[in-house]
Amino acid sequence: MEETKSLKLSILQMSSVIGDVEENIRKIESLVESSLPSDSDVLVLPEVWTVGWSCGNFQNSAQPLNSGLVFEFLSRLAQKHNVNIVGGSYVAEIDNKYYNTCPVFNRRGQLVAHYSKNHLYSYYGCDEGKYITKGDELVMVDLEGVNFGLSICYDIRFPEMYRAYAKAGADVLVNCAAWGSKKPIPWEVMTKSRAVENQCYMVALTQSGPIENGEFNLGESRIIDYKGEELATIMDGEGIVSANIDLNSMREFRSKCTVLKDIKDNYEVKILCEKY
Repeated sequence: MEETKSLKLSILQMSSVIGDVEENIRKIESLVESSLPSDSDVLVLPEVWTVGWSCGNFQNSAQPLNSGLVFEFLSRLAQKHNVNIVGGSYVAEIDNKYYNTCPVFNRRGQLVAHYSKNHLYSYYGCDEGKYITKGDELVMVDLEGVNFGLSICYDIRFPEMYRAYAKAGADVLVNCAAWGSKKPIPWEVMTKSRAVENQCYMVALTQSGPIENGEFNLGESRIIDYKGEELATIMDGEGIVSANIDLNSMREFRSKCTVLKDIKDNYEVKILCEKY
């Protein structure tokens, strides 16, 4: 099989209607119909787009992993538009437990992978961990010769995850989020840092618009290259932006700036006492 050299990524930023799965499906469908370029290879959606960032609504909105309204919609959307879909996340019920799960569909509408959020955000009035079970593995999926390492929102604060993806051969790191508007600096700095330190393309996609109780999503979704430069950005509102990624240029850069080859297997800390 001939290796893919380039690929067109599209990201969809939206403001979810809290607790209304069917209305949010209609929103996605409308945005895709009106704004998705016909030559897109991969479409990425935001975290919990089905229900919005509302922990109390998570379990009520839960869907089966391999069937149900959300599964059927994403499968149909992938087939209709001939596009691979990294489906953001929704609350999936698996073995009588609830997970914040990112499904991945190929162009034929087949579910080819799923990743469940490893780190649950339970701070500042949010209590995701009360309703959601932690995922326990990292998932990298090959879409047409390009390796995508999957993560969700709060995972971005754990660089060890992304280093593991890079060491496993990731080309693109994906973080689908519903990121609060009060934290713009961490969002920009950490997502660009993950791209730079791992010499990977980075999809940093979040929701926009109101959440609940006067809180808002940040927006500011970006496609970032392996040097930290923004290739496409949507700051606020709803819409789709796209960018082409070039694996040849990324690999050429890696061959000249061999950061990944310089990583040690272990880093031990030498602790010095005061009398040393």
